[in-house]
Amino acid sequence: MAPRRFALLACLAITVIISGCASPHYLQPMPTRTVAVPLVGQGQMVAVSTIYEPQSRIIGTRTGNAMSTSTITIEPAQLKASLQAEAERAVSDMGFTPSATSSASGPKLTLTLETLGYERGAGRALIDEASIQAVLIAEAANQGTTYTGTYTVTRNQSFAVGMRPSKKSNLQMIEALLADALNRAFSDPKLAGVLAR
Repeated sequence: MAPRRFALLACLAITVIISGCASPHYLQPMPTRTVAVPLVGQGQMVAVSTIYEPQSRIIGTRTGNAMSTSTITIEPAQLKASLQAEAERAVSDMGFTPSATSSASGPKLTLTLETLGYERGAGRALIDEASIQAVLIAEAANQGTTYTGTYTVTRNQSFAVGMRPSKKSNLQMIEALLADALNRAFSDPKLAGVLAR
């Protein structure tokens, strides 16, 4: 009986491990800008808006297989609200007053998360790799002048074959990726310069 019991427990353990690896991750990233921004404003009102309209809430799978159940899912409304808050904070730190309404010729800032994707990287012997990419577009418009900056950020993380990143690790990777994009966008002096015209 003992060998049979051991075999049964071993099978159950393997099942738990496999199901754990294949389980979906539902993430709520809240990226935060960590760099200083140009202080160019004098309290002017700046209309701030954010766009994130992905075709699917699923941004990829941990296995790289589109049919896999190990999906990475992000709620668009939650991430959009988080990016909006960061955009307003950046505008405020620049010396402006963020606003939800805009005038015909007044300064406007539109932040668009164009792409957020998660896929399996190239990897190598005994090593797998997760690759994530974000494309953030920031458009500043003021008095007939428009500046559009596109900021593409990619991150790769290696791990031992069969040991895919945990939910916590994936959340940290995505937050760091988006924070890098925010840092690049809001430290761009051309973006701030148009808002301050």
